[in-house]
Amino acid sequence: MCSIVPPSTCLAALHRISQQGENHLLPDNEISSDCNHLLWNYKLNLTTDPKFESVAREVCKSTIAEIKECADEPVGKGFLVSCLVDHRGNITEYQCHQYITKMTAIIFSDYRLICGFMDDCKADINLLKCGSIRPGEKDAHSQGEVVACLEKGLVKEAEETDPRIQVSDQCKKAILRVAELSSDDFHLDRHLYFACRDDRERFCENTQAGEGRVYKCLFNHKFEESMSEKGKPGVVSPLLHISRQVSSECQGEMLDYRRMLMEDFSLSPEIILSCRGEIEHHCSGLHRKGRTLHCLMKVVRGEKGNVGLNCQQALQTLIQETDPGADYRIDRALNEACESVIQTACKHIRSGDPMILSCLMEHLYTEKMVEDCEHRLLELQYFISRDWKLDTVLYRKCQGDASRLCHTHGWNETSELMPPGAVFSCLYRHAYRTEEQGRRLSRECRAEVQRILHQRAMDVKLDPALQDKCMIDLGKWCSEKTETGQVLYTELECLQDHLDDLASDCRDIVGNLTELESEDIQIEALLMRACEPIIQTFCHEVADNQIDSGDLMECLIQNKHQKEMNEKCAIGVTHFQLVQMKDFRFSYKFKMACKEDVLKLCPNIKKKVDVVICLSTTVRNDTLQDAKEHRVSLKCRKQLRVEELEMTEDIRLEPELYEACKSDIKNYCQNVPYGNAQIIECLKEIKKQLSTRCHQKVFKLQETEMMDPELDYTLMRVCKQMIKRFCPEADSKNMLQCLKQNKNSEVMDPKCKQMITKRQITQNTDYRLNPVLRKACKADIPKFCQNILNRAKDDTELEGQVISCLKLKYADQRLSSDCEDQIRVIIQESALDYRLDPQLQMHCSEEISNLCAEEAAAQEQTGQVEECLKVNLLKIKTEMCKKEVLNMLKESKADIFVDPVLHTACALDIKHHCAAIPPGRGRQMSCLMEALEDKRVRLQPECKKRLNDRIEMWSYAAKVAPAEGFSDLAMQVMTSPSKNYILSVITVGICVLFLIGLMCGRITKRVTRELKDR
Repeated sequence: MCSIVPPSTCLAALHRISQQGENHLLPDNEISSDCNHLLWNYKLNLTTDPKFESVAREVCKSTIAEIKECADEPVGKGFLVSCLVDHRGNITEYQCHQYITKMTAIIFSDYRLICGFMDDCKADINLLKCGSIRPGEKDAHSQGEVVACLEKGLVKEAEETDPRIQVSDQCKKAILRVAELSSDDFHLDRHLYFACRDDRERFCENTQAGEGRVYKCLFNHKFEESMSEKGKPGVVSPLLHISRQVSSECQGEMLDYRRMLMEDFSLSPEIILSCRGEIEHHCSGLHRKGRTLHCLMKVVRGEKGNVGLNCQQALQTLIQETDPGADYRIDRALNEACESVIQTACKHIRSGDPMILSCLMEHLYTEKMVEDCEHRLLELQYFISRDWKLDTVLYRKCQGDASRLCHTHGWNETSELMPPGAVFSCLYRHAYRTEEQGRRLSRECRAEVQRILHQRAMDVKLDPALQDKCMIDLGKWCSEKTETGQVLYTELECLQDHLDDLASDCRDIVGNLTELESEDIQIEALLMRACEPIIQTFCHEVADNQIDSGDLMECLIQNKHQKEMNEKCAIGVTHFQLVQMKDFRFSYKFKMACKEDVLKLCPNIKKKVDVVICLSTTVRNDTLQDAKEHRVSLKCRKQLRVEELEMTEDIRLEPELYEACKSDIKNYCQNVPYGNAQIIECLKEIKKQLSTRCHQKVFKLQETEMMDPELDYTLMRVCKQMIKRFCPEADSKNMLQCLKQNKNSEVMDPKCKQMITKRQITQNTDYRLNPVLRKACKADIPKFCQNILNRAKDDTELEGQVISCLKLKYADQRLSSDCEDQIRVIIQESALDYRLDPQLQMHCSEEISNLCAEEAAAQEQTGQVEECLKVNLLKIKTEMCKKEVLNMLKESKADIFVDPVLHTACALDIKHHCAAIPPGRGRQMSCLMEALEDKRVRLQPECKKRLNDRIEMWSYAAKVAPAEGFSDLAMQVMTSPSKNYILSVITVGICVLFLIGLMCGRITKRVTRELKDR
């Protein structure tokens, strides 16, 4: 047929006949089987026919000369045409290009026409029973099925552990060569061409064939609803075998290819082979737009079940090959999920920039983040965090530092000496070195290392070592993330809360992370985000420091109760404080200041609270013993003071007290917030109702606070301004004493005054809570009140018994001068406010309620309750109450200053008539009584009335409470207003007795002499 026409015309005819037959445009009987066989044999001979080869040499003369490889091919074997087909992309001659394109279409319509293919794969075709197509077969499509059948054989061989049938290496190379050539032109992959020809007309009608353009068009429409199911898998086939190295010229092409791999898992044979079970079990029906891959990522993260190691490795390999960390657009699922977040939060960053992922991580758990984006982002970051070469920015900024400090030129090298992740571990160890400690990272690299650490702190699954060591503990203690209010409770915080319960390896790694956080709290990205307003207002100077060294957290703690502080930040700071109590190493500044002292003085002690107690006890003992040199260093003592003050703010920061009082807090202070020492204050106010153990701990706390009032958080907070006004230079241990002295000042803040009164009431319940009194009366207490001490129990109040005992001795003027001065102050204060006298309040509570309710309800106590009880002495039925009132009367005889009502009434008279008489020991009271009896002296009416009332009271007191012994009688006489009269009577009586005795003696002597004379 073609012998009488030019070869080019014959080729065109063959091409049209082949196309029409393939497109079913010719009836089945239009071309007979003999004609089909003749045509096939003709096409077979074309590749070796010298005439055909001569036509090729004539049409492609200049092209053959340019392509040396084709020019050197031997004549008459058909190799020239195959060579030109291989280099068809380099052909520039129009006629040659058209000729070779037509020839290629004819060759690829039948696998047996491909040069070398038949020789290389004939045995494999028979072995796999792919079948040689019989001459006369009408369906030309079946010729492409042979190649497809061989490709399936390759896949099956890879799937089976011990394959029964293996494709020969020669045939494998031939198949890959066919796939590589066919990938360039849609028409040359006959299997794909027939599966997708309708879709090509529907979606890619205007797309010119060649250079893979039809493939790209079909792939972009792969997930369209109208794409035929037959066409979808066909698009996959050619892409499975692309394995060329990436060069700068094909970056754009490879970006599309990487995106395709991330969109469709079926393009990755490793995923299909290794993850088949996981896909069927967890991710069936999610293959569109990368959803299946992200579903597998979610499974690997442990959110939907378990995944095999092979599948996990296959996913990691795919992420490494596609490298979506370099350009988020490669991951279509992430791109679509995060589009709105990128447009709002990251719009300032160029599209495709690697910093987009960092920007998204920075906005994780913020209002701008959407849930779907959060999930896709964490799923991808899980894999990036396990191969740091995927973090383009980190690699670029830290490559030099890794080489300089970590002795490696390959990023994230893996060997016995350099395990995975060792380079990053090396970098972060150098990130927090000071200049004194040696070489440090560059500023750019340090910032990137911190960024990675910030991301790790957001989700434990982004820290491979942490997740690996703590998997069991995470399931045991932190199976669910909880949200308290608006504060996210992260898994790392959960592990920190259960630190003591964790397995050893997990506890070590969580401890190391917490120790790192204490040095640079900015690693806690969520906390920093919550605390940004307070940092900008109060801590911006320390926040700007390149090296934190714990200053920022210390600043946040100091400003935790500022009005600008928000709930999220306050809870986060408090949580970090609570975590710090588990190990003193978690407080960076404390650790650096005191680590040598701890090793020397407190070895084997780990918990921070125990270390603080140990060191503070050492400091106190050295101070009390006036040691020439403190055992605790100065820098440690300063930081120790900071830690002690911080611990007073929240009862949870004192674990022993908190554990002892947990049930009491639940019963009595359930609705009281923990901050600002409010729980501690609540327990103090209901101290009598507390359980024994809690009561004892609260008492010990109060004893410590009274010895060092600066540790009394509530007092220091409420009286902060008054301390600045009245006690700016006062020693911390004398702070309460200074405030007490200025309590009645006109400019004293009412709230502070009320707090001072509370502390005075507490002090008067037990002499041990009043360090000044305890020191002044050190000798008097065991001398006069030993019987009370013998009955006392440790850590429980004496309810003012010792102070009452000392008051009685004060009235008897038997105390030492220092002790007398302190008791006088206590009597004066309690005379103005009955609440400062525990014994009076305890024994006379019923009488106060019944007889003096109006006076007790007064906002300002000025001694009216005491006066009421004195006036109503005859109405008091309770013996103990009556005794307390009589004691008050007795005390007032010793000094007018302890009787505020009488002192106020007689203030002018004292000034006029007794100015020269010093106070104390009843001297001014005796002066007023003498003035009362002196008719020449005119006292103020109110003073005169009050004095007469007191005389009546004292007379009644003398009747109902006679002297218990000679000493009491002598003291009553000496302190009586009629002392001179009584002493005169006693003197006259003694003189009379002396005279009588003298007279009786003379008579007795005379009688005795007379008897002797007889």
